[in-house]
Amino acid sequence: MASSSPSSSSAVKRLSNLSNHLCPTNSNPLVKVSAQVSQALSTGLPVVALESTIISHGMPYPQNLETAKEVEAIVRDNGAVPATIAILDGVPCIGLNLEQLERLARMGKSAQKTARRDIAYVVATKRNGATTVSATMFFAAMVGIPVFVTGGVGGVHRHGEHTMDISSDLTELGRTPVAVVSAGVKSILDIPRTLEYLETQGVCVAAYKTNEFPAFFTETSGCKVPCRLDSPEECARLIDANRKLNLGNGVLIAVPIAKEYSASGSLIESAIQQALTEAREKNITGNAETPFLLARVNEITGGASLASNHVITLVFAMMDRILILGCSCFIMGEVLLVAT
Repeated sequence: MASSSPSSSSAVKRLSNLSNHLCPTNSNPLVKVSAQVSQALSTGLPVVALESTIISHGMPYPQNLETAKEVEAIVRDNGAVPATIAILDGVPCIGLNLEQLERLARMGKSAQKTARRDIAYVVATKRNGATTVSATMFFAAMVGIPVFVTGGVGGVHRHGEHTMDISSDLTELGRTPVAVVSAGVKSILDIPRTLEYLETQGVCVAAYKTNEFPAFFTETSGCKVPCRLDSPEECARLIDANRKLNLGNGVLIAVPIAKEYSASGSLIESAIQQALTEAREKNITGNAETPFLLARVNEITGGASLASNHVITLVFAMMDRILILGCSCFIMGEVLLVAT
């Protein structure tokens, strides 16, 4: 396990003197912030938001629970406080305890997949909801959590120019000032059009130590990124500038898959390309295409894609790989120090 860098550690030490400059935790009576997350935000400790759809819809029980626990442990081991977000019995919960994590994991797909558009309905009807990227960003911004880490973001679906099937993750990035650190966009989506749409939304898209936008399972997508960042400091400065300028939108930082997992990723990418070819041959388009692609990839790989998703979730929760601690510390520590 990698340890925090000296610069990050020094930033953490200075945070205790900066509590008056931090955003207060949410006072909305409909939302419940865990005591641990609330205390961390109040005292200036780094907090990292995590989505819950990967728990309910990403993999079966108990693998989903073990993954969620491991991811949170990695966050804690690197000096930050995890804030997994979900809606339980109509109450948006920011920061789940172990009992809540297990409950959500056991629910599986019976929990409603909740994007921004669904939040009010899930709350009003007292349902259980697992938050997608857009809903997680919304709640993170509400309580002042500046960094959110996820495996991959949604995008423009293939043939989206005809179907208008575009993930609300992209519009959320265009209007919510939260930095999203992810493994990019899966190649079952239309990555070039996804990047074009993000440009239209005014979202700064950057890649870490590469000039090419990663495609989740692989390091490359064939698409260049407008911005390259080569250190946690550069990432933090970008995020801070975006916030201080009050641009009102998020930042997307894409981190390529770790090289030790790239071979496994390439196998899955090959299966995706085969599935895409089959979809074209069978004239499967529109809303039917994505479910077909996911099912075929799982069949072609003999279920290996699920295992790889598990691996990537862990890999991209590593602080050194996706810069969570570095970004959090510099945004809320070094940067605020400069502002005083």
